[in-house]
Amino acid sequence: MVFSSAVFVYAFLPVVLFCYYVLFRKHRKAQNTFLLLASLLFYAWGEPKAVLVMIASILINWFFGWMIGKNRENRKKNKLLLTADVMLNLAVLFVFKYLVSTCSSLNQWFGLAVPVPAITLPIGISFFTFQGMSYVIDVYRRKGEVQPSILSVGLYIAFFPQLVAGPIVRYETIADQIMNRKETPNDLFDGFARFVVGLSKKVLLANGFAVIADAAFEAVGSGEHISVLFAWLGAAAYMLQIFFDFGGYSDMAIGLGRMFGFHYLENFDYPYISTSVTEFWRRWHISLGAWFRDYVYYPLGGSRCGRGRTILNLFIVWALTGIWHGADLTFLLWGLLYFVLLVFEKQTGLHKITGKKSAAFRWLYTMWFVLLGWVLFRGDSVGEAVQYYGLMFGLPGNDLIDAAVQGWLIQNMILFGVGLVLCTPLFRTLARKTENSRPAGIVKAGGLICLFILSVASFVCDSYNPFIYFQF
Repeated sequence: MVFSSAVFVYAFLPVVLFCYYVLFRKHRKAQNTFLLLASLLFYAWGEPKAVLVMIASILINWFFGWMIGKNRENRKKNKLLLTADVMLNLAVLFVFKYLVSTCSSLNQWFGLAVPVPAITLPIGISFFTFQGMSYVIDVYRRKGEVQPSILSVGLYIAFFPQLVAGPIVRYETIADQIMNRKETPNDLFDGFARFVVGLSKKVLLANGFAVIADAAFEAVGSGEHISVLFAWLGAAAYMLQIFFDFGGYSDMAIGLGRMFGFHYLENFDYPYISTSVTEFWRRWHISLGAWFRDYVYYPLGGSRCGRGRTILNLFIVWALTGIWHGADLTFLLWGLLYFVLLVFEKQTGLHKITGKKSAAFRWLYTMWFVLLGWVLFRGDSVGEAVQYYGLMFGLPGNDLIDAAVQGWLIQNMILFGVGLVLCTPLFRTLARKTENSRPAGIVKAGGLICLFILSVASFVCDSYNPFIYFQF
């Protein structure tokens, strides 16, 4: 089941809200149990067998968290328990996400005949696996109380708003909210408003950009020599697609969580206004960056162990960041691209430069590499990405412009215009300046209603384009 579907908007969400606020209104444990069961149903809707992996993740992390809480004074034993938990989680992740690719690569590179298992990748396994580890690590670090109830741990890991595509919710962030949250009318309204905004980003913007991006990348994948400008347009369309797709999902997840009293941290903060790659990663997929920073980079020593060790730590983090997205070599190289750029900025101090005079140059430099990075991220193989780069720079002698790119631009001028404006905090600034204005409130309510109607009409009438980050 996905958020941008009729069954979710018209059936699942209304029923869950009714039961939560009416049938179980005065019983927190009953509310939590109901939300857990609803979340498992949500996950099992399209993949009934995959829910067993989810349940196994809940059992593993509840058990190790409980054992660590039981042996608080035995630090040596707890360290072994934590290590075992992390290894088990990573083993599950490896089997379902990387085993098929590993076997295929061994056969291809070394001429072996290793049997390649037929394993279906459970949607969102990287997200809920990282959340499970976060629970045990935070209990070990005493940054959150152990949950004796397996139902509470299950709700934290499996809660449907952030289950399949994040944000990665750290246990310490909501440990107290599991039993002690307070729902308010403002939470319900603001959460629904945030959900509508995210839904409109997905179905009205991301899906539109996807058509353009797919046309360009699929043409290159089939061996066509598209024009230089069409190659750049396709890359720009994908750059906007992935932002509104993933950012829209995060908005929906944060909004849905708030409707039930959970307050999640932000996952995107207008990353395309960044003036350095360092700043970009402070604004893009914030929850993933924070997870690797606090659970990998800092434990390795961070930047406190000298220049050489700092560079090694960054290499490990960004190699893992790339691999987290998938087993393909494109993802690893994409992660290492950012490793090189971040080391460059740290060594030159570029990310610390301020001033309006150099801001435009630093923004162009940042967006240049972010755009090129997305081409590698989107490519089905390194060879296809290299071929696409060649077309962007006219290396095969392809035309500068053709009728196709002119048609795409004319048909989608408004789409690109709206998308570019929404990459800036213009509307957020206006909303803050008019937050106490009654006329502005009426306009906001009317706008949300229109967005909701347009979004629902769009996903009911048009073919559905899956969320990009479901594959992770």
